[in-house]
Amino acid sequence: MTLPVTTPFLPMEALSVADIPTGTNWQYEPKWDGFRCLAFRDGDSIELQSKSGQSLTRYFPELVEALAALKAERFVLDGEIVVPQGKGFSFDALLQRIHPAQSRVKRLASETPAQMIVFDLLVDADGKALIKDTLDIRRKALEQFAKRILRGNAIIRLSPATTKLTDAKDWFARVGDALDGIIAKRRDLPYASGTRDGMQKIKNRRTADCVVGGFRYNEGKKVVGSLLLGLYGDDGLLHHVGHTSGLKATEKAELTEKLEKLIAPPGFTGDKPGGPSRWSTKRSAEWQPLKPKLVVEISYDHFSGGRFRHGTTLLRWRPDKAPKQCTFDQLKQKTANLQKLLA
Repeated sequence: MTLPVTTPFLPMEALSVADIPTGTNWQYEPKWDGFRCLAFRDGDSIELQSKSGQSLTRYFPELVEALAALKAERFVLDGEIVVPQGKGFSFDALLQRIHPAQSRVKRLASETPAQMIVFDLLVDADGKALIKDTLDIRRKALEQFAKRILRGNAIIRLSPATTKLTDAKDWFARVGDALDGIIAKRRDLPYASGTRDGMQKIKNRRTADCVVGGFRYNEGKKVVGSLLLGLYGDDGLLHHVGHTSGLKATEKAELTEKLEKLIAPPGFTGDKPGGPSRWSTKRSAEWQPLKPKLVVEISYDHFSGGRFRHGTTLLRWRPDKAPKQCTFDQLKQKTANLQKLLA
């Protein structure tokens, strides 16, 4: 490629903070829950690059086709790959796209086609690099690019952005838990490749009460490493929904002794951990089932496909809570249309 910005080029990253920053130098965007992607086009050559610098091109042929159909022949876009499902997006369907068999990739590209939501322009349609320009200049250039090149495009879509804090808070009010969070970017800074300077993320964190249906030992040590979490479904079964770790080292020995007294199969009567998966390892299949006696309150940032996404944080033990009270009902999200934010 002869572009002034070429792959591998690390995208700027976000520092995780608790509160939305305020001031005239900040721009706010929705935090989309997908795969970060830089899209490079130089004539007939198109490359999709992940946040880590790896190629995503072979996994999303429909995006390559959509980018090739654009009138502009030279550009670099920064955005997020998502898979629409209903009124929102499915991360589980997105994960399925990373598959070694090209025949399966082709089938899924037809069955669960992806979209790319763009929020920055690193090289414009004239082949000019914009990474040294401040965000306010790049955003104006991106909006012009979208107006000229992306108008009416259902696959490559422009992410909304605002400088008004009230607008960002309104996104939460409109779509609630369905939104993964807010991204805040400094308008007065250039593109900070590979760093967290000038970009912050505010996660939409929530809490839930879960049954401890099992645990795993630390690798190489006979002390508890992580707790396996369960929720009761409408079928009355206890389903595995994720795990929590980060246990205090000073408490592990005492907690291990407490848990070992409760070891008894089956632990989970519904979905179980360590099932056949290309993501599972020998260690992930080794777990100890527990009687459903203990309840914990955890903090999480996203729940989809019957599981907590990312990690969860143990907040406290809930001896006052009956295990049967820990149901999926507490995780029901407000009915929302995330895709309306793109309209």
